[in-house]
Amino acid sequence: MIPIVSVVGRSNSGKTTLLEKLIRELTARGHCIGTVKHDVHGFDVDREGKDSWRHKEAGAHTVVLSSPKRLALIRDVQSDQSLEEIRGRFIRDVDLILSEGYKSDVHPKIEVYRKAAHPEPLCTHTDALVAVASDTPLDLGAPCLDIDDVRGLADLVEERFLRRRKERSVWLMVNGRRIALSPFAHQILLSTVQGLLGALKGCKNAERIELRVE
Repeated sequence: MIPIVSVVGRSNSGKTTLLEKLIRELTARGHCIGTVKHDVHGFDVDREGKDSWRHKEAGAHTVVLSSPKRLALIRDVQSDQSLEEIRGRFIRDVDLILSEGYKSDVHPKIEVYRKAAHPEPLCTHTDALVAVASDTPLDLGAPCLDIDDVRGLADLVEERFLRRRKERSVWLMVNGRRIALSPFAHQILLSTVQGLLGALKGCKNAERIELRVE
């Protein structure tokens, strides 16, 4: 399962700037990074009159824009999608997902904090904080790094989320929600899938396996 880390903070704290620097640093180290930007106010990526806009205006539920170098998906949704739902449905072939926003989500978080911009941090020790990037020392129960120490932050992210696991793990997702597995169920699923792959040509050395039932 692709790990997710959310970069959070109050308005004008510098989330986007820090995220840009972290993406560049991790990419330079050879990691493939995906990102998700959360906008509670909504957004529109289509310009009026463009072909994709015309497709949506005609009633298409999903529009895909495809070119030799980029692919974009525009899709109607009934509700705000969780990070797990977005990961499960739309993101593949990356080592890590960095999101901007999603303060209320359960995934690990890095808060960006500037003392001059806000009187107090957004998060507390109960908010799954793994680090704070700040221009002043803070004690929130997680490592506090200087806001300009992008290398140190990248080191922490690598150590916590990008080390290759020595043992395989199995995640079961049902309708976008992770289901807890007992050790017995974990081992049964792992053995069954590995046994199946062993009988298929070209699948014996698979590093990451995804099985979807819809």
